[in-house]
Amino acid sequence: MGQVEGKVAIVTGGAAGIGAACAETLAREGAKVVLTDLDAERGEALAERLRAAGGQARFVLQDVTDEARWPEAVTETERLFGGLHVLVANAGIAIISPVVDMALADWRRQTAVNLDGVFLSVKHAIPAMRRTGKGGSIVMMSSVAGLRGSAGLAGYSATKGAVRLFAKSVALECAGARDGIRVNSVHPGIIDTAIWEKMPGGLPDGRNAPLDPRAIAAQGVPLGEPGQASDIADGVLYLASDASRHVTGSELVIDGGLTAGRLGSLAAPR
Repeated sequence: MGQVEGKVAIVTGGAAGIGAACAETLAREGAKVVLTDLDAERGEALAERLRAAGGQARFVLQDVTDEARWPEAVTETERLFGGLHVLVANAGIAIISPVVDMALADWRRQTAVNLDGVFLSVKHAIPAMRRTGKGGSIVMMSSVAGLRGSAGLAGYSATKGAVRLFAKSVALECAGARDGIRVNSVHPGIIDTAIWEKMPGGLPDGRNAPLDPRAIAAQGVPLGEPGQASDIADGVLYLASDASRHVTGSELVIDGGLTAGRLGSLAAPR
């Protein structure tokens, strides 16, 4: 049996990157997975691949910021697979900009996806989990940017820091309700996914170019390389499984040592 055999999971932003890795890992380990995204082509293709590999998966088109769509997505999940036990609130965007240059529209768009979308997912998932009578696990995707500041990412950090404390507060609400629902946040560091291609950064010569996670990791990550989406998915699997039955209100940091500090000159004894 897989680690999440018999569980039903929703993974938002599940068509690509970390979300796709989470969907793949959960399906491989026995969960019935509903992956949601705005990218219908990639989402449908991934769900088909998971089914071809022997998993149970369906794609549901969803804008996580649209509250009217949330009851429909949850109801569809219950209709397809009979309940809901795991929520991976992963959908998010990142906008790089100094605060003084950031448009209010971009601030609000980022907040809508990264924070409002998480709030709505939790609001509508908890009643479904309670209906099963078996508890559940909510995993919110935060970031190391939700643990410390980062120049140029003030807006992003604000949303991810909010997700961190939102997770703790909801964990306490569920614990107080004795509903068996655990709530935790995951904090990826520099992860090698396609999102970096969507985050142009200013180069010294004034050009914009996609950021290179390998170069960034080589300079600032103690382990010297970026993580892979599968590294994050493995952490999510742990939190979704019964192996973490006594874990709630916690932060799982998966960052290659990035938030631990810098290696410094004494890194390698001679």
